[in-house]
Amino acid sequence: MILDETPLFDPGLLKELDWSENTVQFSPPISPSQPGEGLLLRPLCPADLNRGLFKVLSQLTKAGDVTPELFIKTFDHMKRTGDYYITVVEDTNLGQIVATATLILEHKFIHSCATRGRIEEVVVSDECRGKQLGKLLVSAMTLLSKKLDCYKITLECLPKNVAFYEKFSYSSSAETYMQHRFFD
Repeated sequence: MILDETPLFDPGLLKELDWSENTVQFSPPISPSQPGEGLLLRPLCPADLNRGLFKVLSQLTKAGDVTPELFIKTFDHMKRTGDYYITVVEDTNLGQIVATATLILEHKFIHSCATRGRIEEVVVSDECRGKQLGKLLVSAMTLLSKKLDCYKITLECLPKNVAFYEKFSYSSSAETYMQHRFFD
């Protein structure tokens, strides 16, 4: 089982984002190409399994027990579909993932067979909160969805986080989010 550096998606997509279209302010200034000293914003790769990806994800929700084989199988599926843009922030000094966010593309028949983007699993490790990494990831995922020609982008969040997402021009919808869970 090889956990290599193969990116989930073309890293050039993050480098090509038009940061002038970003709607939030960063102080001090950071961007996808300069996320902070010792930090690197990039696509997920298989080697991130051993860089603490699940430690970060478990700060958001139950991550579960994932074997390297299952991780690779899921990674390969995501890469083949071309609809998953999982982005991580790596602390290059520690060799650890400290933040992550996911953009998923959903293909529709409505709106002339348009594509909808969905942001999920935005999480910053406890040790790195306050470094604007959540803002950076949401800004990058929002701009990436625009670059990928999504007609809209949506996300779900707790009521206490609405104000955070409003900074990025997200607004509450009249729709109600509902779910039917089959397991935790």
